[in-house]
Amino acid sequence: MADLFPETVPAERPKDEPREDAPLADRLRPASLDEVIGQDHLTGPEGAIGRMVMAGRLSSMILWGPPGTGKTTIARLLADSVGMRFESISAVFSGVADLKKAFAAADKAAEAGQRTLLFVDEIHRFNRSQQDGFLPFVERGTVTLVGATTENPSFALNAALLSRAQVLILQRLDREALGKLLDRAEDLEGPLPLTAPACDALVASADGDGRFLLNQAETLYNARIGEPLDPAALGAFLQRRVAVYDKDREGHYNLISALHKAVRGSDVQASLYYLARMLTAGEEPRFLARRLIRMAVEDIGMADPQALVQCMAAKDAYEFLGSPEGELALVQACIYLATAPKSNAAYKAQKASFRSAKETGSLMPPQNILNAPTKLMKDIGYGSGYTYDHDAEEGFSGDDYWPDEMEPQVYYAPVDRGFEREVKKRLEYWEGLRAGRG
Repeated sequence: MADLFPETVPAERPKDEPREDAPLADRLRPASLDEVIGQDHLTGPEGAIGRMVMAGRLSSMILWGPPGTGKTTIARLLADSVGMRFESISAVFSGVADLKKAFAAADKAAEAGQRTLLFVDEIHRFNRSQQDGFLPFVERGTVTLVGATTENPSFALNAALLSRAQVLILQRLDREALGKLLDRAEDLEGPLPLTAPACDALVASADGDGRFLLNQAETLYNARIGEPLDPAALGAFLQRRVAVYDKDREGHYNLISALHKAVRGSDVQASLYYLARMLTAGEEPRFLARRLIRMAVEDIGMADPQALVQCMAAKDAYEFLGSPEGELALVQACIYLATAPKSNAAYKAQKASFRSAKETGSLMPPQNILNAPTKLMKDIGYGSGYTYDHDAEEGFSGDDYWPDEMEPQVYYAPVDRGFEREVKKRLEYWEGLRAGRG
């Protein structure tokens, strides 16, 4: 059986030309960070990666993003950019023995003065104890860890590992970025056998996944198609739904915008019309499910917390039933959203609180609400003076939970609509008690 783990590749090795029979996505891999598409917020001069490369030194990081956004490519190019030895393993196939082998090789390289970038694909698949195994090697600097994950690191990785690595978020590739990928493919292989609307439909069907887009393009090249395919013929050839928007090249983006605004405007009939337009045109239902979920949290939020529940249930129902039966669940979710009370208070609270968190840095919470699991921590005052709310009158202590250096802020301001009207009453009740005990 062939070795599942790639051999160590020194960063200074000459770059071989890709084999002619290599997959198209492989032949189009960027040769430098400047060529990476769609992640300028990280790889550009002002981005975290760009700044590290300019400084010539990397810190450990977790690359979090959807499939096909360039995580593996960026890791390889990082090693090349700063002259580090590159070693890669996949958590899908590897275990403790493979990790020990990688760390031993890194130790040996360090003795020779060569730093190692260890790339761990699907790092979230390692269990908690395996993740702990990285810690001493990261702390000693034996390796600079670059992990890649499609899962939220807050849930998939343990706190100790996260505290030693910077989480960098890769974005789903937008239409412009995917278009550039296709341009590179056509520069290499020639024009795709597609009409302009079919080309747009192919980009839309990729849903932000660059690797998927290039694999589909390669299928078309390999088929040696004569006459260019229109969107309907493309969908039939690929055996996959692709959106057919007549002659409107902007249809995918115009209609999803119209659907979102009709839902936000509580026009259920128009919402159903635009949803139907997209479904009958062949739009990917999972894309619509994602957009409906976004509408639930952005435009309804706590005005009707059931909106998110309904949308998640619709997504699960579609996955269980498939098309066309499952599409009725999306229609039901759309009706629920359009007729629900609206509030963007949670959305505004997210933006305000995130901005505040970035501005205040790492202010310490007040000492009385810190845990004190050790005697030393108790001796220096951790947890001292904390009031257990359940023991206080009305189950409310009125304590101040903000850092000492920071004034209390107001991020969430519920509107007087739907369930949020009740939330507003609750907040006013707690604030009244707090003011009375202040």
